[in-house]
Amino acid sequence: MTEQQQAGPGAVDGAGGSPEVPVASSRPVAGYGVDGAAEHPGVAQLFAVLAGGEILAFERLAKEAELAPDLRGRIAFASMAAAEMAHFETLQGELERRGLEVVAVTEPYLEVLARYHARTTPRNWYEALVKAYIGDGLAADFYTQVLPALPAGAAAVVEETLSGTGHSEFVVPQVRSAVVANPALRSPLTLWGRRLLSEAITQAQEVLATRDELTDMLFASAADVAGIADFFETAQNHHAKRMAALGLG
Repeated sequence: MTEQQQAGPGAVDGAGGSPEVPVASSRPVAGYGVDGAAEHPGVAQLFAVLAGGEILAFERLAKEAELAPDLRGRIAFASMAAAEMAHFETLQGELERRGLEVVAVTEPYLEVLARYHARTTPRNWYEALVKAYIGDGLAADFYTQVLPALPAGAAAVVEETLSGTGHSEFVVPQVRSAVVANPALRSPLTLWGRRLLSEAITQAQEVLATRDELTDMLFASAADVAGIADFFETAQNHHAKRMAALGLG
């Protein structure tokens, strides 16, 4: 048991630990589940990370829709952005049910999460398509892999969010047909896909390295998740299959 766990759900880590979280007096006490039972502090950290990721994904999809060559493309990206906002609202509701204010608990993660988007800004429509497809797939992989490590209530929330992924399947025929029509696209888009995976893994590792409780919950106590290395290896294997589906790699 960590010093924070011994001190109780209201304890706050020092540098490198959990961000300080305000508690609303009219809501459940932070550190406890919605039923009043003690809850692993990693659950709230996970919801905060996911909420931050969803709101940033919404913003980037809305912006990257501007690269679309026609209304059909803009509508497709707008639909994906709407799905991301719906995910965010689900997570926001769960955080608030636990007595946590969504802005306060997500802000400590935004700098790291935003770094991924800053380093993977698409330069054209095809790069935007590949990023949307790969990003959607990586999110689905993450949600699927963390499920075995979560308490039942938290797992149900993640499953609900997972059910809203998969909106990027429209990308596959567009990229495949574009590569067939113009083979010169294959090499740069393949390199782009590899960069997307590399940056995503880098930022995920940075988050996990600074959040001991989150890492402990996801990896140390889950029989179905052997460890961080296996976690990322699985993501790489799924990524390779997605790149093949796009006609890349």
